[in-house]
Amino acid sequence: MFTTTGSRGLYKAPLSKSLLLVLNGLTVMLTLLPQYQDLFVYHLQAITQEHQVWRLLCGRLVCLDIKDSFCSSLLIYNFRIFERRFGTRKFASFLFGTWCLSALMDFLLAKAFQFLFYYEVEELPSGLLAPVFSLFVPFYLSIPRMPVTQVLGRIHITNKSLVYIVGLQLLTSSPFMWLLALSGLISGGLYHSSVLRLQKILFVPAWVSRIGQYILEPVFSSSQPTSETPLGMGATLDVQRQQRMELLDQQLLLAEYNEARRNARHQPQSGLLQWTRLFPSLRHRGQNRVPVQPRPQPQAHQSTQPPFLDNSPVAEEQVARLVEMGFSRIDALEALRASNNDINMATNFLLQH
Repeated sequence: MFTTTGSRGLYKAPLSKSLLLVLNGLTVMLTLLPQYQDLFVYHLQAITQEHQVWRLLCGRLVCLDIKDSFCSSLLIYNFRIFERRFGTRKFASFLFGTWCLSALMDFLLAKAFQFLFYYEVEELPSGLLAPVFSLFVPFYLSIPRMPVTQVLGRIHITNKSLVYIVGLQLLTSSPFMWLLALSGLISGGLYHSSVLRLQKILFVPAWVSRIGQYILEPVFSSSQPTSETPLGMGATLDVQRQQRMELLDQQLLLAEYNEARRNARHQPQSGLLQWTRLFPSLRHRGQNRVPVQPRPQPQAHQSTQPPFLDNSPVAEEQVARLVEMGFSRIDALEALRASNNDINMATNFLLQH
């Protein structure tokens, strides 16, 4: 009900699930064992003057306040859409990059506040807060707004309103939370725009990603949800809400796909979503293709695919199902890569375009 990005839970979001379980579990343990809470205090003076660098890691991971942990967990659960769309490694790279940048920004902003107002900031709220705030940058830029209702006939409520309300609640939870929020937003903007090629410098290596894939992902992975029709009272509202959420998933996916094709072909396109240009080459691909002997293979057309679609695995049985429906193999491959191997969404794309 809260999420604005689909109703599939934590499916294909193992990193988000691990953050929710591990960090919240540590918060509960520290609440029950208050004698160890001092080890996780984000104390700036202890880091700079006493050189307790380990506090950067402990103090910027686990929340000591239950309210902060609850609000940040809601935001992480909502932002799981980026892990499902970009992949776990890219999502982890974004969190790692913004975590490092925000650690530097925390000290710079604290020194600037001391210089301007002659007040030394000794302690900041603990937890993975700045990287969570940094995720508002891609959320604002990438997630399309969809009107839901109106209040008093003037105030528009969109699919993103609840997320901003939770972020505002987290922002006002402590006196210096604004400093972490500003640090996170600046870090998120710098990393998202790849200023100074930060995305090439701060990233999760491939070998770390493989270790997580083989060791951690089986532990925290979620099973694929079943497509069952809700029953009982309020079923109509549940169906409408689920359809609305799935429509947002499609809008975000189409926006990313259009951007990838635009970058690959160096042709500007206007607007966020071009429903008539989603797959412009699907129906006329054969007319513009150079003949290949003896029969074209899917690998021969990898140069025309967007970079992030080439690495997406495609299930052969799903390709066969689309071919049986009357679509060509190349159209089926491109649609499945664009829809992240979702057979239903790929079928809708091919039928509509």
